[in-house]
Amino acid sequence: MRLPRLIFSVLSIFSLLAFNAQATPFIPTDGKQVLEQLPMRSDPAQREFARLRKLIADKPDDALIAGDLAQAYINAARADGDPRYLGYAQAALKPWWTLAQPPVSVLVLRATILQSTHQFPAALTDLNSVLKQDRDNAQAWLTRATVLQVQGQFAQAKASCMRLYPLAPELITLTCLNNVSSLNGEAVTSYATLSAAYKKNPDADVGIKIWVATLLAEMSARLGDAKAADMWFQKAMALDKPDSYLLGSYADFLLDQKRAAEILPLLKNKTKVDALLLRYALALQTQQSPEAADQIKLLDQRFDAAILRGDTVHQREQSRYELQLKNHPETALKLAQLNWAIQKEAADLRIYLEAAAALPDSKAAAIAAQPALEWLKQNKLEDVALKPLLAKLGARL
Repeated sequence: MRLPRLIFSVLSIFSLLAFNAQATPFIPTDGKQVLEQLPMRSDPAQREFARLRKLIADKPDDALIAGDLAQAYINAARADGDPRYLGYAQAALKPWWTLAQPPVSVLVLRATILQSTHQFPAALTDLNSVLKQDRDNAQAWLTRATVLQVQGQFAQAKASCMRLYPLAPELITLTCLNNVSSLNGEAVTSYATLSAAYKKNPDADVGIKIWVATLLAEMSARLGDAKAADMWFQKAMALDKPDSYLLGSYADFLLDQKRAAEILPLLKNKTKVDALLLRYALALQTQQSPEAADQIKLLDQRFDAAILRGDTVHQREQSRYELQLKNHPETALKLAQLNWAIQKEAADLRIYLEAAAALPDSKAAAIAAQPALEWLKQNKLEDVALKPLLAKLGARL
């Protein structure tokens, strides 16, 4: 049974949706300063890029080779948190990028790149086009489920997950379904089902096991079981070199657990990724480190550059920056509201309510939070981190 790029999907889409990061132009003050360590030619990924580029130079119209190169670049973007690889991926698909009906393989990759920049409607259009031509495309169903989940369209996301049953290994299908259900009023049952499925599949691909363990860690954290969350995070971290998503998620957990000191060695050399720089700065601030001011200044520069570019991908992270590092609740709320219009993950809801609850006028706070509270009432997301915010806002759900 054909599973086109399925392993890539469950890892890359999961990571790119949440931790897509933009590099910011930087002007050094010292001519001796090292700006970047270039990848070694002996690096396996670089050798693979070179091999595929040579093949495509010989066959520039071969969509399959171009797709392999684009996928390799997207995998690198996931692993390193470097958004330039997404640009390279798009460039690899240039002959087909603007076509209304490119080959199915290109449509799936184009959808992945589009969703990584939060162009969700365009991504879904491409995925729906794929599925009209190939109803058994497991990659497209999984990608579609993920994008719909991020948008908070849980019923449609579950329907897409269900289509995986005859097409994908059971662990992938159960992970897709229970990840959605855990955000939609069935957290306890979803956790139990998924943890049992994980234990039942000890020989699953390492990448899939990292994906599942990370989701189980996040479910545990939302349910208030810090011990289980820590266990699952540690399991995921030990399986392979952690990517940007896992590092960021674990750092958020450590911040919530008042364990900021553990974040410093974890992220010290990962701050090229804006989302990880944010968490590193938050940890430094919590530790009252004198280095915090320099890292906050660096974030200032990166977000200023993003605004100049018209980049709106990082509004959730920027809202956290404005609220937690700059103490600007009004600005944080505006950013959280703009972000909420696009995506509705647990972290999006949390920063929205945090920003609203931080307003000095309690009446204004309650009014500002109302759309998020109505959504929460309808979708029944369970997260212990929301309880003090709901109390502060006087919300009864």
